[in-house]
Amino acid sequence: MSSPTLALAAALCFAAALPAIAADNEAGVPLAPGDAAGPWTLQSAGHTICVVHLSDQKTPAGFGMSASPQCGAALPQGASGWRPTHDGLAFTGADGQEVMSFGRWSNSLFVSHRSSAEDVQLKRGMPGPNY
Repeated sequence: MSSPTLALAAALCFAAALPAIAADNEAGVPLAPGDAAGPWTLQSAGHTICVVHLSDQKTPAGFGMSASPQCGAALPQGASGWRPTHDGLAFTGADGQEVMSFGRWSNSLFVSHRSSAEDVQLKRGMPGPNY
């Protein structure tokens, strides 16, 4: 292949990758309720803990949330809703008070830094087949 052909091929590959890069530039941005609706997988240390379903329906706790029984101690007791924050989202109690916060790392990944244990990740979608 000639140099101009290689340069053109490289430019096309780069241009094709731009939409994928641009689509995942939401780190530190609040999550819109309509974008949050659906299943999310809660993980820690690379292992799936449970599934959390977020809703865009308003509740006294912020917006609706339900968690599978496997979540157990991974979620603070009383977590019953969620709300956007300045840099991600927070799970809330029935009174709307924040009980667990997550920073937004990308369009589909939120991370909660825990002082006493490993970080907890909230990833968009259902877990893989080995759940």
